Amino acid sequence: MKDKPVIKKILVTGLLFSMFYVGYLHFKIIQHANMDVPQKADYMIILGARVKGTVPSLALQYRIDHAAKYLKENPDTIAIASGGKGPGEDISEAECIKRELMQYGIEESRIFLEDKSTDTYENIRFSKDLIPEKAENGLVVTNDFHIFRAKMIADNEELMIYGLPAKTPIQAVIKSYTREYMALSKYFMINVFR
Repeated sequence: MKDKPVIKKILVTGLLFSMFYVGYLHFKIIQHANMDVPQKADYMIILGARVKGTVPSLALQYRIDHAAKYLKENPDTIAIASGGKGPGEDISEAECIKRELMQYGIEESRIFLEDKSTDTYENIRFSKDLIPEKAENGLVVTNDFHIFRAKMIADNEELMIYGLPAKTPIQAVIKSYTREYMALSKYFMINVFR
């Protein structure tokens, strides 16, 4: 019987820690999604997301829309479209991004393709090779929940970039944030023990 209060204390402590931890992650996600975005960036890396055949998912479409708006307002900024071809995709995510940007009137000469990556780590690492040598100021374009982790991964690659957050589709908010809490936990574990 004496064990029950101890177990209860452990469970309550674990629950409180979990709530604090998720609250901290959520705060950092929101904080980084609401930082100022500098104008006249030298380059932007647009992170891929699911493509249905040749059509961008809503999450990817929001990224493309936001990137196109910035590119129109900043004609000297180049775009690096990043993302390989996954299951159910007839073209790479990078190719989809490029096609959609051109539909917006962005010149093909301003769009570079990184079409081999399979995750955010590779998006950043492979895109780094396409950044012009003299470029200094960069942006990463992704949905708001993803900016915090994308910037940390870029920092690991010695890229000091700002986030250009696109909104997250309302129907995907719970799933996206839940997955991001897990992805951030994995990121912290990898970087603590490496």
